[in-house]
Amino acid sequence: MLTRLSLRLRIFLFFCLLAVGGVAVSSVALWVSYRRAADPALFDAFIFAEIVIGFGLLALIAAVWLLFDDNVAKPIERLSAELRARAHAGVSRDLDLQAARYLGDLAPAAAGLANQLSDKTMGVAEAVAAETEHLAAEQQRLRALLTEIPVAILLASASHRLVLYDGQAAEVLAQISHPRLNAPLFDYFQPDALQKAYAKLTKTGMEASCSLTSIDGAQTYSARMKPLGETSGYMLILDDSAANIAPEAARPLVYDFGLLNTSTDQSFETLPLRELCFVVFDTETTGLLPHKDEIVQIGAVRVVNGRMVEGERLDMLVNPVMPIPAASTKVHKITDRMVEGAPEIAEAGRIFHEFARNAVIVAHNAPFDMAFLRRHADRMKVEWTHPVLDTVLLSAVLFGASDTHTLDALCERLDITIPHELRHTALGDAVATAEALVRMLPMLQARGMNTFGEVIEATRRHGRLLEDLN
Repeated sequence: MLTRLSLRLRIFLFFCLLAVGGVAVSSVALWVSYRRAADPALFDAFIFAEIVIGFGLLALIAAVWLLFDDNVAKPIERLSAELRARAHAGVSRDLDLQAARYLGDLAPAAAGLANQLSDKTMGVAEAVAAETEHLAAEQQRLRALLTEIPVAILLASASHRLVLYDGQAAEVLAQISHPRLNAPLFDYFQPDALQKAYAKLTKTGMEASCSLTSIDGAQTYSARMKPLGETSGYMLILDDSAANIAPEAARPLVYDFGLLNTSTDQSFETLPLRELCFVVFDTETTGLLPHKDEIVQIGAVRVVNGRMVEGERLDMLVNPVMPIPAASTKVHKITDRMVEGAPEIAEAGRIFHEFARNAVIVAHNAPFDMAFLRRHADRMKVEWTHPVLDTVLLSAVLFGASDTHTLDALCERLDITIPHELRHTALGDAVATAEALVRMLPMLQARGMNTFGEVIEATRRHGRLLEDLN
């Protein structure tokens, strides 16, 4: 049981035990002395002595505990977190040896070992970088080739979830809803035709043709479904004449083949962290009061299989239907003129809600941003029932509650640079938060937290941090 407690809490309990033991031993000693003295007149003197000894012991042990906590427990906790960041999050910044100066040779030894491992892996990293550059060039050729092919191509898993889509397919899907890796195709097309074609495909092993209708019934597409050989899932090819795609509007190829074998029938609590889809978002507002201020900008990015998905971003100005105070404009640089003609929160909220469908919503100090959205849920005609994860609490879990947990402090610890011109923009802060999340996920797994439920349980111990922030 004690192993589940943090190091600092275990040390605190140890000193509490010392205090209780010291008071108990002194009380027994004085009681035995009083009994041996056999003089009732000394009773008050012995009681006074016990009070003095008890308070003296408690004060001494409390003082020693505070010194031990500041100079030993906190530095050990911080050093452990920094080592995990280097080992699992790719952080290369130097260890804070000054903070661990009272730990003897432990911190220099840890720094030496970390540097030695970094040096040994440098050659491997250079080889990987060279191979990555080669693969990137091949990928660019593939993207260019697919852009020239006059059909829209996408891959789906056996559970009908998006694994790959090219630029043309992105244009088709965008006419219905945001293209999103791991999103069910049933978010875009009515299921009957897809399921019938897939049943025919699995039965015959041959290509199956079908006519797909968009989920809103407004558009139809001629499609061909092809098997993927030994791999489960299928390729879906949409006829370009039905899609009416503009070649100059093509987007990059987006894919993650790891999604072909991802389980989808588990609850969020039992899903492995890397199999979760996260939508990391941030807002800019007219002020800091969720019950009366309004959102002026929403920025969001998607994280799938532990990485940010390029091309799946949301950057949207929102008309607050109220003047933006000059003090707020000074922070986020958004003016009344910039939001003229932008969607109001009812429409913007629905767009973001669709973008975050079937995903865990992540934000830095999430209760603040979510309060703005939930206040207008009725106007949006949606329910904000998504699981929510807060990077403030993740930071507390990994780096200790006593550290600073602002977005700037977290990014500094994880060696993330936020471009100055993007700080305090919704998309810029969302990207920084997403990068922090991506680096923290392997650190959480290294701590033995492998499922979403285990992470949520760990964050609940630090809920007080959010109460203090809000």
